Amino acid sequence: MKELLSGNSAIARGAYESGITVGAGYPGTPSTEILENFAKYPDVYAQWSPNEKVALEVGAGASIAGARVLVTMKHVGVNVAADPLFTLAYTGVSGGLILVSADDPGMHSSQNEQDNRYYALMNKIPCLEPCDSQEAKDMVALGLEISEQFDTPVLLRVTTRVSHSQSFVEIKEPSPRDLRPYAKDPLKYVMVPAHGRLRRVFLEERMARLKEYSENSPLNFIEWKDTNIGIITSGISYDYVQEVLPQASILKLGLTNPLPENLIKQFAAGVDKLFVIEELEPFLEAQIKAMSIKVIGKELFPSYGEFSSALIANSLAKAGIDVAEEFQIKDQAGKEAAATAEPLPGRPPVLCAGCPHRAVFYTLKRQKLVVSGDIGCYTLGSLSPLSAIDTCICMGASVGAALGMEKANPEMGRKTVAVIGDSTFMHSGITGLMDVVYNGGTSTVLILDNRTTAMTGHQENPGTGSTLMGKPAPQVDLEGIVRAVGVKRVRIVDPSNLKELDQAIKEEVAALEPSVIIVRQPCVLLKGTVISEPVEVDNDLCINCGVCLNLGCPAISRQEDTVSVSAIQCRGCGLCIQVCNKKALKKRGEQNA
Repeated sequence: MKELLSGNSAIARGAYESGITVGAGYPGTPSTEILENFAKYPDVYAQWSPNEKVALEVGAGASIAGARVLVTMKHVGVNVAADPLFTLAYTGVSGGLILVSADDPGMHSSQNEQDNRYYALMNKIPCLEPCDSQEAKDMVALGLEISEQFDTPVLLRVTTRVSHSQSFVEIKEPSPRDLRPYAKDPLKYVMVPAHGRLRRVFLEERMARLKEYSENSPLNFIEWKDTNIGIITSGISYDYVQEVLPQASILKLGLTNPLPENLIKQFAAGVDKLFVIEELEPFLEAQIKAMSIKVIGKELFPSYGEFSSALIANSLAKAGIDVAEEFQIKDQAGKEAAATAEPLPGRPPVLCAGCPHRAVFYTLKRQKLVVSGDIGCYTLGSLSPLSAIDTCICMGASVGAALGMEKANPEMGRKTVAVIGDSTFMHSGITGLMDVVYNGGTSTVLILDNRTTAMTGHQENPGTGSTLMGKPAPQVDLEGIVRAVGVKRVRIVDPSNLKELDQAIKEEVAALEPSVIIVRQPCVLLKGTVISEPVEVDNDLCINCGVCLNLGCPAISRQEDTVSVSAIQCRGCGLCIQVCNKKALKKRGEQNA
């Protein structure tokens, strides 16, 4: 039986079919749906961890206990998990362990663009790269076999296009979910220096065996066709190459660390002109050139952004390579259609109508504060007309960056606040707040508690009262944590009251000690959130001044003589009513005072 599955759903299915019993991760696009789908299968355990480091540590423990394990995260999450990953490469595993790194070429939803194949290279662990959903599922099963055969974690590196594209997948019955017996082995699992030095030798011996394996791995294979042109490629680029150059000979690499040197040399010797086509960094190209093989790569194809069939075709055409005639016709037709079509209206990202974060950024901008921002929906507070956020570096960085600003320029201490979400605070903001207290900072931190991990699709976290598998869970006491790390000035504010919010921020910024404002209101898109009556405009009172437009609410738009509020989009939060000096806005059915 076959089903149409996304790459993420296929990985979850592969984990279920292959006997994985434990899954852990932290939600991050494009990886989030893997664990969400895995958690739906019977007889498995899945959890969201507070951050990626903890998720991998949970996975390591489950593997040592004998279970087959899946750990998922987006590419920047592997940075957070790098500490246990490097040591896990030394200790090895008991039950097979697959670490999914979902990379994001083109930065569709990320703050940077990094190529995590280099983590496999640095850690000396296998890296598998699927090109579609079927391969994504199959590589979970084969990756587990490699993991257990060679005593190693395995990096399954997917990209946004593979994660979110759909293709048909063969569905099989699940394997037995048997645990390997636990065996106490301090020399293997206790990484004190003396033991680590022994495992370092094992690391090199394992890589030598993996190199032999890669030469005959079913994941690496040659498709001999026209030998005038040879293409070495991996991942989604393989699909693009097949479309653009169906006549070319191809060496497809599914196991990209370690590389099959003899197979590559055999292929290179059999073609007249050799290209390497890979997204992002010249990972394959650099290693192939180190084999003294002449190859064309990044001088023709960019080392940034997401590839496409059109990009590859255009790049090859510049080198005088004839691409598929059918593709040329389609491409030309597409250009002609684009030239004659009317442009689509712009759709910039924006905070949802009724979002509780909007009041915060409106107020911070009015107070002309420097705002150290963080990763989450609230990054949208940097966009016009709110234009409130000054920095966004990585998860949890807002708190430490605010302290750094104050220490570099003490005058900024009374002009700077840090903004961080509830899930992000638990991910990596707590230690930053400890740093503020410990090192005598006076930073004001706003924790925007919307009771969910919103930007990645409303996942549960330790503060929501529920687990990934839908079981009730204790809720983290944010106020208690803040006080426990030494902050004495803590207050909870409802952002729907602009006057109260404005006063709270002014008072805490003026305080000569650390302070935290927990801005608490559930995300407006959460199930069960109460929606109020929409706002209406009194055209007799509206002078079209545009003050309400400064909120950046998508429900409010400007007409020739007045503004209007979309009853469909409006969630009835009432912020626009509070900012209107002419009292021209009111809830439907209410009378102005």
